[in-house]
Amino acid sequence: MADSVVNDSHDDFYNDNTDDDLHPHRGNNSREDDHDHDDGDDGIALEEDETDDFRMIRKNCTVLTEADIRQRVTDTVAEVSSVLSLSKTEAGILLLHFHWSVSNVFDAWFADEKLAREKAGLFVKTLVESPDHGGNMLCEICFEYYPCDGLKSTRCGHPYCNDCWSSYIKTAILDGPQILLLKCPNPPCRAAVGEDMVGLFASEKEKKKYSGYFVMSYVESNKMIKWCPGPGCENAVDFVAGSESFDVSCLCSHSFCWNCTQEAHRPVDCETVSKWMLKNSSESENMNYILAFTKPCPKCKRPIEKNMGCSHMTCRAPCYFEFCWLCLKEWKRHNLCNRFRENPEEEKREKAKKYMMKYAHHFERWATNKKSMMKAADDLQNVQSKQIEIVRHVQEQSAAEISFITKAWQQIIECRRVLAWTYAYGFYLPDECQAKRNLFEYLQGQAESGLERLHDCAEKELLPFLKLKRSTMEFIEFREKLTLLTSVTRNYFDNLVTALQNGLSDVNSGGSSSVPKKRKLIGTEAIAAAVIGAPDFKTNTNDNSATGAAMEPWACTYCSFENEGSSTFCTMCERGSWTCDVCTFTNSRTSITCAMCSEALEP
Repeated sequence: MADSVVNDSHDDFYNDNTDDDLHPHRGNNSREDDHDHDDGDDGIALEEDETDDFRMIRKNCTVLTEADIRQRVTDTVAEVSSVLSLSKTEAGILLLHFHWSVSNVFDAWFADEKLAREKAGLFVKTLVESPDHGGNMLCEICFEYYPCDGLKSTRCGHPYCNDCWSSYIKTAILDGPQILLLKCPNPPCRAAVGEDMVGLFASEKEKKKYSGYFVMSYVESNKMIKWCPGPGCENAVDFVAGSESFDVSCLCSHSFCWNCTQEAHRPVDCETVSKWMLKNSSESENMNYILAFTKPCPKCKRPIEKNMGCSHMTCRAPCYFEFCWLCLKEWKRHNLCNRFRENPEEEKREKAKKYMMKYAHHFERWATNKKSMMKAADDLQNVQSKQIEIVRHVQEQSAAEISFITKAWQQIIECRRVLAWTYAYGFYLPDECQAKRNLFEYLQGQAESGLERLHDCAEKELLPFLKLKRSTMEFIEFREKLTLLTSVTRNYFDNLVTALQNGLSDVNSGGSSSVPKKRKLIGTEAIAAAVIGAPDFKTNTNDNSATGAAMEPWACTYCSFENEGSSTFCTMCERGSWTCDVCTFTNSRTSITCAMCSEALEP
């Protein structure tokens, strides 16, 4: 009698914690997870001291390692198995059929158990009855007769020999994840071939591959879980529905947009990123360059670029046509071309040239900041692996006391990424609304200036502490400065991102500011003050001397022009503020401390 394999002898099959790649199309060069490194208590302290900014990024998702995914699979299978009183193999087949939706499994099962079984290929009764008297039976694949106990069948009862089953299952595993939907070899039969049959006829390597496919199906069937696209990373990210930001960060340090799986790109949307990346790789930019910086030979029409000083041009072989670069007329018959005549082609060329210059401006800064971000990521690795330990040893500080260095570098990486994408945002910002462009460039400039200060401090001012023992006061001053710059820069970029994601709404459709009049700064600076959300600039009304001094004539700190005491901005240079040397925030002229970082104005 053919053996119908319905046992559940491989309960731990799905929880096979092997080193197999869960998604084979990504290769086997898996990267060791950060949390697997045993750096002792100090490493744990550093990890727990992770920056608030990075915690904010991860609060909208949960990072799942391979072990986490396998545990979820095991728990889900166990839940269905327990509730429906099924073997784990049968529970797994049901979950595969209903795309790992436990609620759908329960709904279908309790609505019509028989129909749910038929759809999933779980038959209660065998379709083919084996003879009671024993003897030999025909294998309908190789057409050989075998004793009944030498044949195997799945739940349908169709008997096949061990060799045919082995070849059938091994071939299906080689074909890829479709093995999970494998049915009985009998063409009309829809009986499912589950893990129990794979466990009987597959080798250990093939079992691990099947287990990988099974676990992979859990991730790819869940709409809220995606694989991390980081090189060699095998983690998955479970996104929290309803989160404001799609930017997520994996344990491998790779940050990406959960929606489009491109690298993290706030504050620009996925559509803008798609257009920008297409533009960067498009041949159309070559055509724009040809249009902007070359002219067609009047005779053969090949594009020619001017590489010498005079306007006498000679086309290359075999044309050799000589003409004037300015008017494109034949040089021999050329006289003067200084009179103005409208030329649509020239206007088109100038327009293309202006467009190319705009693109080159934004692309260069986008690429430069991307490069700086990657360099900062390498520097962070160096800081964590080498410099932190050196500073601890030389300056005799604890891990908690020097964690501000790691925070600063993490902030630099994030801000470099954001700053790079603001240039893509700026490229697509319409030229018609000049007020919005002015506000955007002001906010971008303020944020960039703050980032440069932070990057310079983290990169250069740390070096002396790596070489010689410095006084405790010097180290405290460095820590306070770097911590302050980190906080101020984070505030700048958070406000910049918010303003851009809101479409620079502080500038209304008429191009004017919607800022309350009591913020009487100058133009763009007034709007920026409202966007940044600085507190109202007020003098201390209880200080009579300060009130009296405010009404006296005052000299502008920029141009030295003496203004009336009632003036809120300089009549000569139209400036009405001072820039903080620490955080570069623009403050009211009557403020004696910076509204952003509380740094006092130096006399």
